[in-house]
Amino acid sequence: QVQLVGSGGGLVQPGGSLRLSCAASGTIFNINAMGWYRQAQGKPRELVAIITGSGTANYGDSVKGRFTISGDNAKNTVYLQMNSLKPEDTAVYYCNLVDEVKRILVNYWGQGTQVTVSS
Repeated sequence: QVQLVGSGGGLVQPGGSLRLSCAASGTIFNINAMGWYRQAQGKPRELVAIITGSGTANYGDSVKGRFTISGDNAKNTVYLQMNSLKPEDTAVYYCNLVDEVKRILVNYWGQGTQVTVSS
């Protein structure tokens, strides 16, 4: 089993910055990808940013140029630097890990961390 522990959420003013962290622990076979999704109230969950095991990053269109994802393979940890935050970035942010187990992709989710952008 894999556990994901996220941290770094909170309240920030528009234009501000926050940094999220997500650390994975437990029995991990081969990380295929790791990153963040978010869900605003009344909306479906959407991709924020994800980084593959080989280091390729992908971003949701709404955060490109403002958010940066990075990873520390030795610590099984990913970081999301969020700059120029907007009120529409307000959401619960969920850490996600995709583990490749004998060619089968298994998804794990963290419990979510609230990010609120408001003046």
